[in-house]
Amino acid sequence: MSDASLAAPPVKASPFHNLEVLWVRHWTDQLFSFALKRPEDFRFRSGEFVMIGLPGEDGGKPVLRAYSIASPFWAEELEFFSIKVADGPLTSRLQKIQPGDSVLMGKKPTGTLVLDAVTGGERLWLIGTGTGLAPWLSVARDPETYSRFKQVIVCHTVRNVADLAYRDFFTHEIHDDPLIGDEAKAQLTYYPTVTRERFETPGRITDRIKSGDVFADLQLPIGFSPNSDRVMLCGAMAMIKETGELLETYGLKEGSNAEPGDYVLERAFVG
Repeated sequence: MSDASLAAPPVKASPFHNLEVLWVRHWTDQLFSFALKRPEDFRFRSGEFVMIGLPGEDGGKPVLRAYSIASPFWAEELEFFSIKVADGPLTSRLQKIQPGDSVLMGKKPTGTLVLDAVTGGERLWLIGTGTGLAPWLSVARDPETYSRFKQVIVCHTVRNVADLAYRDFFTHEIHDDPLIGDEAKAQLTYYPTVTRERFETPGRITDRIKSGDVFADLQLPIGFSPNSDRVMLCGAMAMIKETGELLETYGLKEGSNAEPGDYVLERAFVG
């Protein structure tokens, strides 16, 4: 028998990184954020998503879900924004992670909520509901966003005021960012809406688009223009579909990585 026949078969490379949890922040009893140590060879475009998970219990297959990366492409850590589901296969366990624990992350980021998928314009709308805010945390910290668009509007719709995670970040903290702080102060507008409590801008973002309130509040011409407005959508399926239909009535066309357009949505989340 030759030495070659005795050689062990090559070990198949894992499709996942096993990453250390750096910090965890619980916003409410339903929302939390966490950060993972970034592998040196991991590259992604701001706005992309990746698979996040935990090993299966009792040796079963890993439990994985798609998560938008909330960090910009240049960040040294990878941040994520998640809901908590008491009986969820993943989040029922993921919400209990602590610094020093390990989390699985896929090696291949992908997605459509990237600057490459929209054509040039004057105004970029980043419209999200709930944890659909996550990709906007990434895109809003990318220098290219401010070089390509004169105005960036982050719209975040939630049920309760306490759900406006990152409100302080978008109204104050981002202005101190060493890379894009000055640009954000001059070009970024944060527009939150709340559906189940009293708030200065109440209701669903789709209703405020239909009524024209969002444009009046921001002192903009009523409606979206294919000549000047570009839109990204992430969050609840109903919001994405309704807003997409509204944008089409204004003449905006959906784009993709292969063929950039006037607006984009993440079909991996919509189904």
